[in-house]
Amino acid sequence: MHVIVFGSINIDLVAQAPVLPRAGETVLGSSFRMTPGGKGANQAVAVACVGVPAWLIGRVGQDAFGDLALASLTSAGVHTADIVRERTTSTGVALITVARNGENLITVASGANARVTHTDVQRCVQRLPGAAGLLLQLELPLAAVCAAARAARAAGVRVILDPAPVQPLPAALYRLCDIITPNEHEAAALAGFPVTTRAAAMQAARLLRARGVSIAIIKRGRHGALCMHADGVLDVPAFPVRAVDTVAAGDAFNGGLAAALARGATLADAVRYASATAALSVTKHGAQEAMPTWRAVEKLLRRHARPARDPVAGHVRDTG
Repeated sequence: MHVIVFGSINIDLVAQAPVLPRAGETVLGSSFRMTPGGKGANQAVAVACVGVPAWLIGRVGQDAFGDLALASLTSAGVHTADIVRERTTSTGVALITVARNGENLITVASGANARVTHTDVQRCVQRLPGAAGLLLQLELPLAAVCAAARAARAAGVRVILDPAPVQPLPAALYRLCDIITPNEHEAAALAGFPVTTRAAAMQAARLLRARGVSIAIIKRGRHGALCMHADGVLDVPAFPVRAVDTVAAGDAFNGGLAAALARGATLADAVRYASATAALSVTKHGAQEAMPTWRAVEKLLRRHARPARDPVAGHVRDTG
């Protein structure tokens, strides 16, 4: 079974700096690199790198950045036949500063991503038969994201939403999602209160489920992941690694989660697989080039073999 990613495609312009700049402050950086990125593209590469077929639906400009983005996707094994090249606008660009401790600041100029419309949704619809899941993010126009989710729900395909960059969501979108995966900052924005403790993460997850999402997973960084589903709460501890760049950790998590579920993993195993995928991604610089292989993820899981704490480790339901 394959995974469809309906999402953004960018080129990341990355500067390394000792610390992140504050408002109005200039910080002298130590290095610069240009790499393929975009949350949709990153997630598609994460899926493909662990051996699950990934189809990416999106748009790039007819420029050198578009050439670079497509070359990276193709080399990773992502299916790119449904990516449209825009003649009148540029490929999306992300301006990223990464601090010495691995934290980052990101500004995105959407470019061709902003041109995604219902015609792209129709290409997504054509790939839905036989799909194990649809991965969504919020770097595309919200109307198109909602339409893709609606089409997947009608086709009985699992919908996984990464609500980033965070913004207010229509009530209908929550009800169309099987799984939502905010980090603590995004969960706080959606819930309306700080999410800095496990108790607050529990409260936020409970609220997201009350809005209609079947499974709420709060990505808590070094504190691991908290997953609330119909039968209980699952805590997955973080894997101990040395972080050098966290820019694509969330994308790695979602790609690993979708891939594991596509292979038929239980929810507990899928969240743990996602956490391992994310952990490995932060040990390397960059986004797509940091996505780990299936062998690397399995090796990390074996090295830290310990069950997730879950009262009921059930399978994620398919939607109908």
